[in-house]
Amino acid sequence: MPPVLFLLMLSGAMFTLGQAMTREEKQQLRNQVVEMFDHAYQNYMDHAYPADELMPLTCRGRVRGLEPSRGDVDDALGKFSLTLIDTLDTLVLLNKTTEFEAAVRRVLSDVRLDNDVVVSVFETNIRVLGGLLGGHSMAVMLKEGGQSMQWYQDELLHMAKDMGLRLLPAFNTSSGLPYPRVNLKYGVRGPETRTGTETETCTACAGTMILEFAALSRFTGDPVFEAHARRAMDFLWEKRQRNSNLVGTTINIHNGEWVRRDSGVGAGIDSYYEYLLKAYVLLGDDLFLQRFNIHYASIMKYISQPPLLLDVHIHKPLLPARTWMDSLLAFFPGLQVLKGDIRPAIETHEMLYQVTKKHNFLPEAFTTDFRVHWAQHPLRPEFAESTYFLYKATGDSYYLEAGRTILDNLNRFARVPCGFAAMKDVRTGSHEDRMDSFFLAEMFKYLFLLFAEPEDLPFDVEDYVFTTEAHLLPLSLSAAASHSSSVSSNGTSEEELDDSNFDWTCPNTRLMFPDPAFPRNLRDPIRSAVDKSCPRPPTNREPGIGRPPLRAQDFMANNPEHLELLRRMGVSLIHLKDGRVQLVQHATQAVSAVAAEDGVRFMQEMMELSSQQQKEQLPPRAIQIVSHPFFGRVVLTAGPAQFGTDLSKSSTGVRGFVTVAEPYSGCSEITNAEYVRGHIALLQRGQCMFAEKARHVQKAGAIGGIVIDDNEGSSSDTAPLFQMAGDGRNTEDITLPLLFVFHKEGNILLEALKVYREVEVLLSDKARDRAAIFKGKPLPGSLIEGSVDVQEAEEDCVTEATTPTSFESTTQTSAVELDESVSPEVTPSPETSPAEDTSPPEEEAGPAEAEPDLAQPKEERDSDRTEDSEGDTDSSSQSVDELLADWREDLEAFQQMEKDEL
Repeated sequence: MPPVLFLLMLSGAMFTLGQAMTREEKQQLRNQVVEMFDHAYQNYMDHAYPADELMPLTCRGRVRGLEPSRGDVDDALGKFSLTLIDTLDTLVLLNKTTEFEAAVRRVLSDVRLDNDVVVSVFETNIRVLGGLLGGHSMAVMLKEGGQSMQWYQDELLHMAKDMGLRLLPAFNTSSGLPYPRVNLKYGVRGPETRTGTETETCTACAGTMILEFAALSRFTGDPVFEAHARRAMDFLWEKRQRNSNLVGTTINIHNGEWVRRDSGVGAGIDSYYEYLLKAYVLLGDDLFLQRFNIHYASIMKYISQPPLLLDVHIHKPLLPARTWMDSLLAFFPGLQVLKGDIRPAIETHEMLYQVTKKHNFLPEAFTTDFRVHWAQHPLRPEFAESTYFLYKATGDSYYLEAGRTILDNLNRFARVPCGFAAMKDVRTGSHEDRMDSFFLAEMFKYLFLLFAEPEDLPFDVEDYVFTTEAHLLPLSLSAAASHSSSVSSNGTSEEELDDSNFDWTCPNTRLMFPDPAFPRNLRDPIRSAVDKSCPRPPTNREPGIGRPPLRAQDFMANNPEHLELLRRMGVSLIHLKDGRVQLVQHATQAVSAVAAEDGVRFMQEMMELSSQQQKEQLPPRAIQIVSHPFFGRVVLTAGPAQFGTDLSKSSTGVRGFVTVAEPYSGCSEITNAEYVRGHIALLQRGQCMFAEKARHVQKAGAIGGIVIDDNEGSSSDTAPLFQMAGDGRNTEDITLPLLFVFHKEGNILLEALKVYREVEVLLSDKARDRAAIFKGKPLPGSLIEGSVDVQEAEEDCVTEATTPTSFESTTQTSAVELDESVSPEVTPSPETSPAEDTSPPEEEAGPAEAEPDLAQPKEERDSDRTEDSEGDTDSSSQSVDELLADWREDLEAFQQMEKDEL
């Protein structure tokens, strides 16, 4: 963790306030939100419906079973027009009542729920059941207002009950925790229905049912749904770790044992905490608030290290479980607003905002020093959600500017002709052929509400609670049934709980800070920490040490002197059962403030060394289609070559029109050289070596080459990219750039060439801003006249001298894992594909990125590790490279994260 983070407690600068956003600016941005929603929704209806999702790069629907499997991610798809159902109440909020009425009629006439398909109980509950209930709430509201829907007779509610009954069999366990998956047609009947064999589920998966199930019970009068959801919540509460009052990430659904004992507020747990507080808001049951407050106190004691939120172990909550954060925790500042705890909400949100500005989007995971850990961004809405709630709480127009940043980045980097595409890698700007339903269900709701005036809304949102999928459930449901729980469903009395320190808060969306400078006083030091615009002044060395601080590259785990230096810096070693050594730093345990700062620097260096291990490996490159009708909006992920032009050293990249080389293999002299000359040649993989292809098209006058995989159906979604090796000879004669794309991405280029005849692309290290591509010319396809990118002016910042007292008042903890046994499996070694271009992709798929496990789909990461045949077995001469962590726990964590939440 960089030392500059400690500026959080030390800033004494004076600040000036920025100008408030005018009503006209807000209206323009609100209109832009509506236009963007129309672009996404209409493309789904035109190109994908009745499929569950839109595939925005290929302009078609994603139908489960017809498209290559994405593993657990596809558990959200059930052949029930997922995106349309998830979007129903968004249509009403955006004043599209005519479209809403048409959408409801489509759902009633076209959607079937009795499909023989296995789906995620969690995803189906929050997206489909929640979507139907939100749509029902809106239909009733419109009908009672006499505006429209006069024909409506609770048809969506009947469908919701049907879906609820299809989910109920999942709760048939001894614990009451639901199975993670259920067959919509046959329920849970064991292997014959491909269900009932699971033994574990995530905490959020089991604890995110109460809002939808209780609403269904109170709408229909059938208590069975609420009873099952309450039983699951009660069981999770009973299984909390009683000393820390924290819950783990994954639990055995049969015996209640924690399978994963790491605890945080992100993936795997997030919406469990959210639903405890919101169940109190919706149902008026004090028991939920009591439980939430107990959990929240522990979160703030062990997990929250403003502005960071770091996972810990439930049995040893002072021990960090990992040194990175996932993007799903971005909802937490919004929940803190609902709780009424604004200060940490401002601080964490600001950290997330600065990370967003640093990488254009919030990476799926990022380190404590704000580098990319997992590079994907599937257009998640949690950051926009917290931005809206903080604006409601503070009235600070700063959050309107944050919303403008979100809009600008979506339009600049994610917008494609057929909708909005998820980011495969925020570092390169490459796309994934994916637009999840939550993008329409949540993102546009929160952005519209952020910029809307009260008169722009068709109803008062204060009368509703937002589910985790942003579906709207009316607060009037609290009066539908009486569940004042002096005793919970498993017999636990409220009187057992110590509520002496409870803050009995209610949702508060009024202006909470009369002084608008207060939020900014909290934000500015965090901005400085992330962008490192205010480096720490040098401090004198600690008296008595008389030597430079220990550097990570010099550290030897078996050197007693080094271990003593670590102890003085507050760094301790924990020997793990698998032979690794975990380094953990507690700044308050250092012998002095300066020694603690040295410890922070040491930990930071250890983490940086892990990325330096991969320095010989090249990151993926970007192919950006800049001609009509794409205009830079479609970006394909490409593998680099170890020869030819290094695109990372080119400020402009290589731009040109593509043409298919003849012969297509590129393995002999090019016969259509007159067409290839001055163009970027398209080549088919196979039959000869990559370098040979490059030499042939270069001789023909090409300015670049793109090799397309000949393995039909291959995709960077499901196979790891690799870097193309040379042919064993000197390749300095190759001066053009050569990139590799899989079959799916290559087909996008070939189909575009077939339809539009002239296709121009830009080959670069990462996607370029459209404004930079067109160099000041009017941007094709501009959305709203006058819309420009907003760049915040850098401001001077003042820091105070660090004193030992002020330093130690801020506890910072970080951890790094090393391997003590010098296992050859620990350190990934660079791989390249064989020089001969003949083997299938998986055989030559060495990691192509500086951090090989960060930006690849789940299926790839399982086989991404390679063995180092040169490992030294002499433990007395261990090098730092041999000591660096293998990050296997991180891989497992991300696989579980995809399984639970993606």
